[in-house]
Amino acid sequence: MKAIIQQYYSLAKPGVLYGNVITGVAGFLLAAGYFKSFNWVLFGATIIGMTLVIASACVLNNVLDRDIDRLMERTKQRAVANGAIAVRPALTLAVILGLLGFASLIIWTNSLVVEIGIVGYVVYVWLYGALSKRKSIHGTLVGSISGAMPILAGYCAVSGQIDPAAVLLFLMLFFWQFPEFYSIAIYRRKEYAAAGVPVMPVVKGVEFTKILIFIFTVLFIIISLFMTLLDYTHLIYFVIMAVLDLNWLKLALRGLERGIDNDAWARRMFHFSLIILIALSVLLSVGSILP
Repeated sequence: MKAIIQQYYSLAKPGVLYGNVITGVAGFLLAAGYFKSFNWVLFGATIIGMTLVIASACVLNNVLDRDIDRLMERTKQRAVANGAIAVRPALTLAVILGLLGFASLIIWTNSLVVEIGIVGYVVYVWLYGALSKRKSIHGTLVGSISGAMPILAGYCAVSGQIDPAAVLLFLMLFFWQFPEFYSIAIYRRKEYAAAGVPVMPVVKGVEFTKILIFIFTVLFIIISLFMTLLDYTHLIYFVIMAVLDLNWLKLALRGLERGIDNDAWARRMFHFSLIILIALSVLLSVGSILP
């Protein structure tokens, strides 16, 4: 029984799920501190609803990607891909999770959060998972839209509006995903090529992809520091993010040097992107109340 539960749990892609949820928490807490309004019921409903909706989308993604997953080393043991869980029960789980998640958002949050949730769901499951990921080098761009929705939803649950802070939060997470995913695509490019997935390093080459990583790293840095310049966060946030941003920028620049080990560099770039995400989420959560 424990093994079966773990198989079903794995369908929600826990790494992806919790990475998205912590940004939703950060968006909510930033808004709560900025507007000086914290509601435990709203917080619980937003985070639980968001978690269930994202989990539902991830389960559906497992179903849609089962043919691709069987061809890639890192995904061939996923429960639907290897046949441990059949398609029908996986779809049933996705529907239940989605209904419960959206019910939580509809009942206890606001219409803007529900709309953001719907857009994020459709973009991730259909526009990204079923279409662009398989057909276009711009799949990362489409996927990054859905990946930036949780932080936006968390913020808007409190604010109830799309304001400059909401736009900055969306753009930060949107730009962050390009260095993060392109780095994975570089050191996993042979797997993507074997599966026929047209990721940037496979279609345009590693050197071109490294230039894009540098550009999007710069864009992320600019937006992350603008949070303080527009007075949504304060000095401690600015100083810590500036130090982390400069180190990430130095690493991105190193990738443009000739003769480096691209795979080793890409792994370092990816791991540092996770440090950036965790630090950003923590600092945003307390950024409006710290000096």
